[in-house]
Amino acid sequence: MSLDTTEKQQLINTHQTHGTDTGSAEVQVAMLSERINRLSGHLQNNIHDFSSRQGLLKMIGRRKRLLNYMRSKSEQRYSETISKLGIRG
Repeated sequence: MSLDTTEKQQLINTHQTHGTDTGSAEVQVAMLSERINRLSGHLQNNIHDFSSRQGLLKMIGRRKRLLNYMRSKSEQRYSETISKLGIRG
């Protein structure tokens, strides 16, 4: 369910704003979205895994807070990130 180093690097490369960017809101949202997608697939197969469900809800909340931050700072960055990741805002 966690991301490998190569997968993290690919996400960082596709969503970074400049060459050394590894922690911007866009990169963090992309990483969280990938982890959420993997964990929701796991939970579809393992219905009674309640601790993972709690972790999933925490990740969704963290992503929502980051998206709200992005929206308050720049509506354009927010809409680009939403469309690139294919998630609802």
